[in-house]
Amino acid sequence: MAPGTGLLGRATLRNGTLELRELRVAAQGRFLCQGLFPERGRLRVGYAAVLLRVLVPVSKPFVRPTAAAAAEGAAVALTCTVREGTEPLSFSWQHQEPRGGPSVTPEGPGGSRAELQLTPANRSHTGWYICTVRNEVNNRTSDPVYLDIVYGPDEPAIRVEPFSPEQGGFSAGEREDVVLSCLAPSNPPSRYVWLHNGSQVHIGQTYVITAIARAQAGTYTCLAENSHLQTRTQATIVLTVYCKYPRGGADPPAGSPSCSALASEDQRDVALRCRWLGGFPLARLRWVGPQEEEEEEEKEGLMGTSFSMATRIQSGAATRNGSSFSCLASHPALPLGAACGTTLWVPSGGPSCAAAATKGDEYVMLRCRWEGGTPLVTLRWRDGAGRTLGDPAASAAVLVLSTDGSLGGREFVCVAAHPLRAAAAECRLRLEVPELEAESEVAVLEGGEAQLACRQRGSSASLGAAVAWYDPKEREVTPGLAKYRLEQGEAWVNLTVRDAEWPGDGGIYRCTATHAVRDAEWPGDGGIYRCTATNAVGTASLPVRLRVDRYPAPPNVTISKLRYTRARTEVRLEWRTQGAGNLTGFVVQRRQTKKPLRETPSPWETAAGDIEPHSRDRRLGGLDPAVLYAFRVLAVNHRTAGHPSEVQTPAEPPFEAYPAVTGAAVAGMLVATAASLLAVHCIARHRETLPRLHDLLFRTAGPGAQEPVGTAEDAEAAAGGEEEAGPAQGDPSVPSAAAGAGAAPAQGDPSVPSAAEPLSAAPGTADDPPDNVTIAVTATP
Repeated sequence: MAPGTGLLGRATLRNGTLELRELRVAAQGRFLCQGLFPERGRLRVGYAAVLLRVLVPVSKPFVRPTAAAAAEGAAVALTCTVREGTEPLSFSWQHQEPRGGPSVTPEGPGGSRAELQLTPANRSHTGWYICTVRNEVNNRTSDPVYLDIVYGPDEPAIRVEPFSPEQGGFSAGEREDVVLSCLAPSNPPSRYVWLHNGSQVHIGQTYVITAIARAQAGTYTCLAENSHLQTRTQATIVLTVYCKYPRGGADPPAGSPSCSALASEDQRDVALRCRWLGGFPLARLRWVGPQEEEEEEEKEGLMGTSFSMATRIQSGAATRNGSSFSCLASHPALPLGAACGTTLWVPSGGPSCAAAATKGDEYVMLRCRWEGGTPLVTLRWRDGAGRTLGDPAASAAVLVLSTDGSLGGREFVCVAAHPLRAAAAECRLRLEVPELEAESEVAVLEGGEAQLACRQRGSSASLGAAVAWYDPKEREVTPGLAKYRLEQGEAWVNLTVRDAEWPGDGGIYRCTATHAVRDAEWPGDGGIYRCTATNAVGTASLPVRLRVDRYPAPPNVTISKLRYTRARTEVRLEWRTQGAGNLTGFVVQRRQTKKPLRETPSPWETAAGDIEPHSRDRRLGGLDPAVLYAFRVLAVNHRTAGHPSEVQTPAEPPFEAYPAVTGAAVAGMLVATAASLLAVHCIARHRETLPRLHDLLFRTAGPGAQEPVGTAEDAEAAAGGEEEAGPAQGDPSVPSAAAGAGAAPAQGDPSVPSAAEPLSAAPGTADDPPDNVTIAVTATP
């Protein structure tokens, strides 16, 4: 197996079968099978490509809301995210009420998408949310996530028992037990406070008045408060108490005396107040401090004694923390009297300050809290120069400032005063532009993913700034863009740049923290990216540079063979590499060669891509026989292409008919030789029939010489001729061969033989050697 096969899984090759077990995502792609098979006595190569698509199961999704708790009427979105899974993915949402019940599909846009938008959110959206993600392989369900919608309080509804309505309110008889109940829907539940004629008398949803007296008649107000939203509502009723006793006799006030402690305006003294209204005659009230004897108070007579209401001014400097004071009440109808008390104390710790921006960044709210103590701590806001801002308040003070652009860098002080505390306590708050932290430069290799992190730090996060990224063209990067992926938290946003390109994605990115969501368009490549945080006070910006590095250059390529096939519709291309370097594949390009009438050559087009790095040849088809093409090869290392090879045009195919022509020529020569031998043999045997051919082939001596004897018959004929010519040698009547021809040769002419000379020499007696005759036969196919 080739190196790197383990990245595909556990691979096994058996004959022509490739088996992949424990399949991995890296196995996705095209597999090329190469086969060798005989055809007409030669080996041919065949290829088959298989495209493998790896399906990844969906991982367990998780749900992330924009806020775990949101106010009613705000926009809330829940995002369902999976780490892996083959697309397409389908999403479904289920909503279950806080106290259980059947799951239902939530209402709102995006119920079948990865993001569920609840705009605007209402109290019915409170509960558990579950996201289910499906693909071709499986489906997975997320853990439930609880979304809390904060609302209220609504207008309170007061119920009176026993129910006795009358015009303008309710009525009750003296000495009856009256139950007042208040209900104001709210999340979190409302805090209820009951007021009688403007004074607080009870804390709680239900107020029980035992043996109501005429002095307890009047207006009853139920005050409902949402501590999370700092909102209040109230409702008021009128309760009339009718007397059930005859005139005359003593009638004590209803209930018991009530004690309270209030700080003076200068926060130096404490006003102790005791009230017990009603009764006949009026009840006598007097304050008794720690280590004070009742006898001394009695000697004073009426000094320090009041009817129905008693007030005592106690110096704060002279009072120790934790001192208790009692209000003693006496009435003729109550032999034992009655009493109430209060303890003066300072709460531990100190004030705490916080700042928050309202919706739309129109105002900034400064909050100061220091709860507890008797009397309550008085809080007031001051600026850095010591000027008082707003009115003092007990336990909690809120200062609302307009965002006019002048708040940046200003300091505000919350001063807390208590009569029992010699020095005032304070907390300071400085309104500053948000601070950001991010890496100044991020490097990534071409084709990888780069993560740009932008985080907000410091106390400015309490102003509710939202962090966002902007591309080089100052357009906000929003979710849903294929080029980017956003991961967002309360004070941070991570931007992932997918498939980084060189040099297009390089540059400086910017991140923004702001409230308004602007329209987003497709981001351009390259440029300056910045991380900018904007809150109600000001704006801060931080650049982040993204550096996209290229992979090392691959080795150079040289074409070693480029030749047409016989049909000129395919070429056979072979190449080799030169030098060292990593590579991940090859690309073959082609184009039509420049024609004389054209000004510029045609552009290069890819003839074959994604060639395996170990391949060194390729068969390319789909060519037009009438067009002359040029080819070149490039080595590729991921996305970095090396220098292209030299440009070459295909060579003509070799003449493959030479063996057949040679064989045919040899066979023709053999046939011609055999035919020539047969012809010579036939002419030699039929000299009388073909004398001219016979003389042409066999007469090799001078004129008058006898042809050589070729056969036994010729030898016998030659012998018979000699016997017949012997007796005629001396007979003058026999003419010579020349006389028979009608010519009288001259005497002594050597060219004419005499009658005494034989016509042919005997074998072996001829003076001239026999000539060699060469017969050449040429065969044409």
